[in-house]
Amino acid sequence: MNSTRIVTAFLTHGNKYLILKRSEKVKSMRNLWAGISGIIEGEEEPIYRAKREILEEAGITEDKITLLKTGKQMQVESQYENHEWLIHPFLFAVSDPKITLNWENREYAWINVSDLSKYQTVPSLDRVLASLL
Repeated sequence: MNSTRIVTAFLTHGNKYLILKRSEKVKSMRNLWAGISGIIEGEEEPIYRAKREILEEAGITEDKITLLKTGKQMQVESQYENHEWLIHPFLFAVSDPKITLNWENREYAWINVSDLSKYQTVPSLDRVLASLL
């Protein structure tokens, strides 16, 4: 089985959690809601990738976030044959909730955890978020 290591970071502000709607321009999971995610490259540390993705996808610099929790790596079944995602979950508090999206996402929402089921999400997003709460 092939595995791809990815990070999924959630930002929280005032009891709300940020989710992003993936754009038509990304390779996979188009138009689905997700956390801030990215593939871990080489021997890169997951926390480094998480902070980099937060800057790239949400426009938030490292000085505006505080790590609240690191979840245990999770296996999630992939849409591809003989493949799995190995997700490294992170939860960060953000001091300024102003979001500047890049091309990877086309919309964002600050939601209550109880509202996540109302969104069409990437597989197991609810499980990933629950592991951080």
